[in-house]
Amino acid sequence: MTLTDASKAGGWRRWLKRDRLENVACTLIGAGVIMLMQPLALTLFSYSFTVILAGTIMFVIVSHFPE
Repeated sequence: MTLTDASKAGGWRRWLKRDRLENVACTLIGAGVIMLMQPLALTLFSYSFTVILAGTIMFVIVSHFPE
């Protein structure tokens, strides 16, 4: 493995950290709940379940990543 390959692998490992992606998933879930409770836009309400589901699935997958 050359130095370039090692730096690329380190870059992916940095982005695939468990804590960072868990925070993104929790933010998605929170955004979906806010979209669900707001009374102004029907479009946001319509997509709220999809956003909550995507955040939940992402959290379940990311929670299996190593530390």
